Amino acid sequence: MATIQELRCSICLRSYAPESVQYACPHCGLVGTLDVLYDYDALKTQLDRDSLRINREPSMWRYRDLLPISPETVVPPLQVGYTPLLDSRRLAENLGVRRAWVKDDGQNPTASLKDRASAMVVSRAIEKGISVVSAASTGNAAAALSGVGASVETAKIDIIIFVPATAPEAKIAQLRVYGAKVLLVEGTYDQAFDLCFEMSQQQGWYCRNTGINPFTIEGKKTVAYEIAEQMEWHVPEALIVSVGDGNILAGVHKGFWDLYQLGWIKRIPRLIGVQAEGSSALVKAWEQNLNAVDMQPQPADTIADSISAGVPRDRSKALRAVRKTSGGFLAVSDADIIASIPKLARLTGVFAEPAAAAVYAGAKRAVELNWIHPDDEIVLLVTGSGLKDVKRAQESVTGAIRVQPDLASVRQALNL
Repeated sequence: MATIQELRCSICLRSYAPESVQYACPHCGLVGTLDVLYDYDALKTQLDRDSLRINREPSMWRYRDLLPISPETVVPPLQVGYTPLLDSRRLAENLGVRRAWVKDDGQNPTASLKDRASAMVVSRAIEKGISVVSAASTGNAAAALSGVGASVETAKIDIIIFVPATAPEAKIAQLRVYGAKVLLVEGTYDQAFDLCFEMSQQQGWYCRNTGINPFTIEGKKTVAYEIAEQMEWHVPEALIVSVGDGNILAGVHKGFWDLYQLGWIKRIPRLIGVQAEGSSALVKAWEQNLNAVDMQPQPADTIADSISAGVPRDRSKALRAVRKTSGGFLAVSDADIIASIPKLARLTGVFAEPAAAAVYAGAKRAVELNWIHPDDEIVLLVTGSGLKDVKRAQESVTGAIRVQPDLASVRQALNL
């Protein structure tokens, strides 16, 4: 277990003792999301990256020595993390780069990267003896929390979910299958988020909400650990991430930052955040050189529900991640996102939901902007499976060819 040295506000840099603050910075409010920091000098003397070669744990818990969970805590049994990193020659050729990989986190148990954060938060709840965990979500975080919570055998964990009523039906069904208490909010994601947090504060539930719970990042950062290890500790020049609340982007940055502090990698990749044009608050803030405190709510209207957020909750750390790595934010249209679903699938074999497929459109745009260069090695982080939103996948392709049950009809259909 990595012993937490301090919780530090990403805005004012105030330091708090590990157990003195549960959520965000008391001084800065919810915009002041907290960093979980460790004694990296001590960890250097205790840990050796090469020892991971003999660790056969095929999940995010192979990095348990770098995570804030005690050795005695029994973590949820679902195999979260250690997802494939696929080297795609055709994707590299299509984008015009030296090499390109796809990190397919749609292969997690509930089919999204959000399983990582949920596994961490539920483990923290078990450790602290908390029996109710809540979350607001457009679908993926809720499914992740519901699935991870259902898998726990050592304690009774009740899951309460606040989700916009407009969320895809497949995602809502997934929550109900896992047995979560699901509240369909007749409002936006941002309204569901605030409602969930207020109720959690009143009822004493442990709130998983993105950004305000500092341990969501401690789960999500493990995707960066895996990318580094799977690339033999030679990290790519750039990594492309789709962005809504900014927590995944911040988690990727935290993971690489941890490894850099330990001396396990020589640099941190440029981080490129991709938003939908209809929900691009971070793009606007980056272009206008705004800080997180000065950001105002923006419209959030996109078919990519997983990255729809009018007020990105981890905006402070997301902006920092891009600025510290000389990366950037860019926006792509819903039409380009839809077109990216089959394009990415046909180049790599990876079926991504709209928000996840957006990284392909973003990578194409980043190449046009010369943010990505021909000699670069890049990774596209695919955060969720296309099975999460089959309706949008159907919109991205033409219909199948109907034939009669005879060979002549087949030959005619295939122009043979």
